[in-house]
Amino acid sequence: MTTLTVRRGPEFTRILGLGVARGENAVPNEDLIEPINSSDEWIRKMTGIVTRVRANRDTSVIDLSERAALGAIAQAGIDPSEIDAVILSTISFPHITPGGAPVLAERLGATPAAAYDISAACAGYCYGIGQADALVRSGAARNVLVVGAEKLSDFVDPEDRSISYLLGDAAGAVVIGASDTAGIGPTVWGSDGGGAELIRQTSSWLDIRDNRDLPFPTLRQEGPSVFKWASFKMAPVALQAIEAAGVTPEDIQAFIPHQANTRIIDQLVKQIGLPAHVAVGKDIVDSGNTSAASIPLATERLLRDGDAKSGDLALQIGFGAGLVYAAQVVVLP
Repeated sequence: MTTLTVRRGPEFTRILGLGVARGENAVPNEDLIEPINSSDEWIRKMTGIVTRVRANRDTSVIDLSERAALGAIAQAGIDPSEIDAVILSTISFPHITPGGAPVLAERLGATPAAAYDISAACAGYCYGIGQADALVRSGAARNVLVVGAEKLSDFVDPEDRSISYLLGDAAGAVVIGASDTAGIGPTVWGSDGGGAELIRQTSSWLDIRDNRDLPFPTLRQEGPSVFKWASFKMAPVALQAIEAAGVTPEDIQAFIPHQANTRIIDQLVKQIGLPAHVAVGKDIVDSGNTSAASIPLATERLLRDGDAKSGDLALQIGFGAGLVYAAQVVVLP
């Protein structure tokens, strides 16, 4: 029997570089409260958000992705031609096909890198990290660019009180490559499709085709159910990721969850049992919920503000529409 040759890559990987791009405009609560009959006080109390970032109308999700990716590539100290795969996590690229990743790869000069999109909403960045880690360790790629990017302002209903006021526009990117020591722990991930309707698009494109009187599809969520799921079901996932990495909660130096809601973040800290010394990412206060971009944005802020530093162990966890989730422990770049 003929034996196939298989590739094997390095034993370990790590984050080589990080870059972010936020929407050009800071949008305070006061700008959004009238259509939803709310108040600045209510939004701050329920979500922790003071402002959110939103992009100009002519700024695309690929524009945001490119800016973040260039920062990550520069920090990694490589040329775009050295990227072997581009993974773009987004739910707001406005085309069924082509995907956004090949367009991004071409802009960056990374062609002929493998390039594909993943649709895992707020867990998409952590999904991408898990895939990039596996691609490098398998020998399928040397350097992988992972981008979480959203322009969610294109898909909000200003009168919707369930989710519209939460959402922002941004992109975060990392380059994953080989390492002499372990820089990315095992990914713990999964799904619960029984909750698929809890965060959803109002109408499918087929509904729009068959009924032209329907409004443009926007996003909705069942807030109380999502809050309960995220606050209490995600803590065991985070603890599994800590255990899989061979560390303890006391070893964690930064906690970087999806920026969904400050009350969810605080509840997770409590449920996981993280010690008081752990720096907790709360970029949501100024950036809003940027879905797939939120974890790299919160990472960048912790590093920029000096609340975390290069080499720290960070627990990151994403969770959202699907319902889907993913978590891993990483060494900060």
